[in-house]
Order: sequence, then C-alpha cells, then structure tokens
Amino acid sequence: MTRYAIAAPERPSVAIAGAEARFPVRRIFCVGRNYAEHVREMGNDEREPPFFFTKPADALVGDGATVPYPPATADLHHEAELVAAIGLGGAAIPEADALSHVWGYAPGNDLTRRDLQAEAKSMGRPWDMAKGFDASAVCGALVPAARLGHPAAGRILCTVNGAPRQDGDLSEMIWPLPAILAHLSRLVTLAPGDLIYTGTPAGVGPLAPGETCSVEIRGIGRVTTQIA
Repeated sequence: MTRYAIAAPERPSVAIAGAEARFPVRRIFCVGRNYAEHVREMGNDEREPPFFFTKPADALVGDGATVPYPPATADLHHEAELVAAIGLGGAAIPEADALSHVWGYAPGNDLTRRDLQAEAKSMGRPWDMAKGFDASAVCGALVPAARLGHPAAGRILCTVNGAPRQDGDLSEMIWPLPAILAHLSRLVTLAPGDLIYTGTPAGVGPLAPGETCSVEIRGIGRVTTQIA
C-alpha cells in the first residue's frame, strides 16, 4: 500500500442517471469555438481547426449545486455544452471508431471569467485562470451511451431565471464529436475517466449573484446551478 506524506485527495466524480454508482473523472478537456454563431459573436473565424483547453477535475460541480460567485471577476459567463465521457482510451483514434470510446453523455456548463479571458487573449497569455477556477466545470448526470446511443442532433438550451439565453442544436457543431476525439487523441492519449466539453452555441452571457442557470439537452437531461 502506497503511503503519502499528506492525505490523498478524493477522486473527482460525476453522477450517473438512475444509478448509485458514480463515474470517476481523470481529466477535463474543453473544445473552443465549436459553434459557428458563437465563433462569430466572439469575433473569430469559424474555419480554424479545433483547439483545446483544460479544467482541473476537482473544479467539477453537479446538478443543484450552489456556486459562489468567483473572485477576481466582474463578468462571469455561462456556456452550455454537451459533455462526453470516455470509457475506452486510446491514441490516434480513427474518426470512424471514435464513438465506440464514449461511455456516456451529460449536459454541462463551462463557467468562464470573461473579463480575465479577454485580458489573456489581448496579452497572448493562457486561459487557465479564466476557465479553470474553482467550481467552473458544471456537469449533470451522465446517461450511458448503451442506453442513449450517440446523439448527433438535439436542442441545447440555457436559461437564466427561466428566460432563454442560448438556444441551439448539437447538429450545429463545426467539428462533431468523432472529429473532436480523433483530433484530440492525436495530441494526447485519451483514457477512461476523461471528460470532453464539446463547445457552446451562441448567446453566452453574464450571470449575477442570486441567479439560477439551467442547461438542458433534449433526450439527455438538465443541470441547474445557483449562483451564490
């Protein structure tokens, strides 16, 4: 038995719909600029290849969580996303085989300190503190692909206090999930427990203390977050 100098941290995990067991999480990869309308609203060109940033696994929060308004920002934004959970790892995965590596799907919310992101962009610096802060990776309950299949289309809706903010469809992704996984697996070796946040549609916007934000994906589920 390995002995550590300090207490080992608890393994991050997410809920599984209809099950007591939980899905252990290893790493979180996020795809940037994967819906054309969102790319345009952020002033970029939708033709570029996919790129990725990461969040720490212990930034995960589940459905119904109350998230403190984060420090060092005056512009916290919601970003509704489809989350794919990897059950079978691999490197240089062929696009035609990519979906066989996916264990399940969940609705997610990539919380973002937009002002820090804008500053990082302007100075050519990494996005880590804009994207990877505490409680920034909201993820609902995973639905196993064995039960759901692999959705290539479906409404993705984000509401704030019940009012629609983002309203898109998974079919609008510039890079669909098989292409994302094939590309990412040429950069790193994917492993069971990895989560992939697949990008957000247009309509991202600010969240204020006291507001409730929900992300719902048709056929998959909903995740709701209260901003403290």
